Amino acid sequence: MADNNNENDKTTVSDVATQTSSAVAGVRPPLWNRNFIQCCISYFLMNFSFYLLMPTIPLYLVDVLNVDTGKVGMVLSSYTIGLLCVRPLSGYIVDCFSRKKLYLLSFAAFAAMFAGYMVAATVLTLMLVRFVQGGFMGLTSVSGNTITIDVIPSVRRGEGMGFYGLTINLAMSLSPLISVWLYDKYGFHTLVFWGMVTAFLGVLSVSLIRYPQRAKIPRPKFSLDRFILVKALPTALSYILVAIPYGMVVSFVVLYGKEIGVEKASYFFIFMAIGVGMARLVSGRLVDRGKIHTVSIFALTSLAVSYLVFGSFHVASVFFICAFAIGLCFGVCVPAYQCLFVNVAPHNMRGTATSTYLTSFDLGVGMGMFVAGFISEHINMAAAYLSCGVFCLLSLIVYIKMVIPSYNRNKLNV
Repeated sequence: MADNNNENDKTTVSDVATQTSSAVAGVRPPLWNRNFIQCCISYFLMNFSFYLLMPTIPLYLVDVLNVDTGKVGMVLSSYTIGLLCVRPLSGYIVDCFSRKKLYLLSFAAFAAMFAGYMVAATVLTLMLVRFVQGGFMGLTSVSGNTITIDVIPSVRRGEGMGFYGLTINLAMSLSPLISVWLYDKYGFHTLVFWGMVTAFLGVLSVSLIRYPQRAKIPRPKFSLDRFILVKALPTALSYILVAIPYGMVVSFVVLYGKEIGVEKASYFFIFMAIGVGMARLVSGRLVDRGKIHTVSIFALTSLAVSYLVFGSFHVASVFFICAFAIGLCFGVCVPAYQCLFVNVAPHNMRGTATSTYLTSFDLGVGMGMFVAGFISEHINMAAAYLSCGVFCLLSLIVYIKMVIPSYNRNKLNV
């Protein structure tokens, strides 16, 4: 039964009352309560478990299954196809049904799919497992993000989503370190087992979120804007372009390090995580203070420069300095982009806004994995990372020419 639009209305009334009284008293409404903390923990565990596999699947395919590097990108990007098959529907589903129940069920199914990696022994079966798990991950992330938006006071949305987004960036940055160590010491199947354990701990964390039951209402009618937030399409295009380089980094940077002779290339993710963490301490607050366009333009410009340097200079010092810079810039721009999507959506379309935001990112990451595999096969990884700078410049052009006018025209004061 649908139960969500009244759900949003009740939450909104409560939020507005809290924020109004806080504003009168000169006190900002609290952010770090039990629900927000559990939202952050569960999202971190989901992404940590999944990204444990990201840097090691290429190694497993090449070293154990003797797969060509061109096909590695196909395997990695197959989960994106699963995501994209579900994401357009997931926003509608999240806006219609109980968000917490949906979060629990989809998260549990996502965790169970790790068992598939233990029996998959060919490229085709690995692609199938990743495709199905990607679909459940799509539904899990949309419902989790939407619940988090609901529990964050709107006047602290940029800051809250900045810290929430930090969990995925930390997961994507830190998990490869443990992943490579586990893979080298114990093998791929042991790594998969611990990924499954971590994911089920995330399910437990979701169960601890106190999310109120809401009044049931009729489901919204099917229409294009129930699946894609049309008003945010310019933002989606810009976000796709900047996510393509991210997909290249998280999937192929260890192989790139080996190609250019950098020892302990997996330390890239430590420097990247430090950059992300430092950025998230200030970027969300700048967004809440109305600096959203300044923050985004700075991050996109700096990313373009960082990638051009990263692909041009093949020494360890530059490799790790660029890792820090890339993490810093992504840490700045991700909460800004999420607010660009959410701030043009009414309360009863937050699921659709979140779905569009995440779909854009996943589409870009999947394209990045495929493009990186293609370029590395025909040229080399250095050329792939030089192209990352071009994608960031294209994203910057789209942002200035299309995103800013569209956002200023459609922004809601909520």
